[in-house]
Amino acid sequence: GFLAENASFARACNDAGLIFIGPDSKVISLMGDKVKAREFIINKGFPVAPSAIEENDPAVFLENARKIGSPLLIKAAAGGGGKGMRIIRDLAELEMQIDEAKSESLRYFGDDRIYCERYIDRPRHIEVQIFGDHKGNVIHLWERECSIQRRFQKIIEETPSPALSPSQREQICSTAVEIARAANYVNAGTIEFIMSPDGKFYFLEMNTRLQVEHPVTEMVTGFDLVALQINIAAGKSLGILQEDIHQTGHAFECRIYAEDPDNQFMPAIGEILLLKPPVGPGVRFDCGLTSGSSVTSAFDPMIAKVIVHGQNRQQAILRTRQALRDTVLLGLTTNTAYLERIMAHPDFTAGKLHTHFLEERQDALKGSLPDDKLKEMLLAAANLADRHTHQAVCEVPEPYRSMGAWRN
Repeated sequence: GFLAENASFARACNDAGLIFIGPDSKVISLMGDKVKAREFIINKGFPVAPSAIEENDPAVFLENARKIGSPLLIKAAAGGGGKGMRIIRDLAELEMQIDEAKSESLRYFGDDRIYCERYIDRPRHIEVQIFGDHKGNVIHLWERECSIQRRFQKIIEETPSPALSPSQREQICSTAVEIARAANYVNAGTIEFIMSPDGKFYFLEMNTRLQVEHPVTEMVTGFDLVALQINIAAGKSLGILQEDIHQTGHAFECRIYAEDPDNQFMPAIGEILLLKPPVGPGVRFDCGLTSGSSVTSAFDPMIAKVIVHGQNRQQAILRTRQALRDTVLLGLTTNTAYLERIMAHPDFTAGKLHTHFLEERQDALKGSLPDDKLKEMLLAAANLADRHTHQAVCEVPEPYRSMGAWRN
């Protein structure tokens, strides 16, 4: 939750004599705050997209933001997950959008500070998993591609990225390590970058915690990232050299949300009547719910994750699609079929990804209703599988059961 990146909470844990499994509160305050982090990155000479940071004078901030030009991206200083974010293509809307972004940021994070940066069209979202220990050792566990997003929220992640050449991969990962080392970072963290269509990459932000998509890194490297977190928090050294960390095969993670993709992604609530996870080679299913659990509007709509590993990207795609089809989650609407349609799209298969992938292909990704014949077959199967129907048939004694509907 949001407390994972809350410097005050980390400090309160330490003051109470508890060990906070994560970086020091001062580092969270520096790197978890988007504005402070950008200033730090700029001062250290790392690549950052042109930006304007909100100061005490709203008029000056507005003027500086206009100078950057459009398209422009407004972001919350204190949080992530798409909250408080706005893309501005018409600068006439800028002042109104700033007010709305500040209001949303205050509502979610208790902090209304925002900043603006030049928005890069059709970018890829590449992030690097890093770890540091108390002895100054910093390593990376390679990158993840998180370009499949809806409303700035990731829904499918993968590693390795199909976009990076070996030299690009080495450059972006080593840059992430240098940033973490400059910040004296300890424990797990993620350095996020935006990569433009011409291959240039820019620092986006740092998440000072373990992220939702960390299992794909575990699948291709073989390291348990949670165990690493705990060991480092206990004062142990990493015990891993960079040359010991290799990528083997390919992995995907699909986030299952309680929502209806065919009805403007309306949130879905209700009781989970039956949950049957997928199984198979390389398949992992992470979920905190069981059959009988209730999904309400009081919680995040993400209810499960399907993580799949394959020897290569093509095999991983096929295995993931099968795992999504095999996932049984009855009682409320989910985006499982929508995720499978995304992965079946030829552009996804070809690795032609960017953060507007879903918007540009929304018509092609719509679901189709079953025809009348399929509907009849499904209704018949449901009727035959119904316990009460089955009992009604089986409780008729012989020879009347065999006689069927015949009457004298």
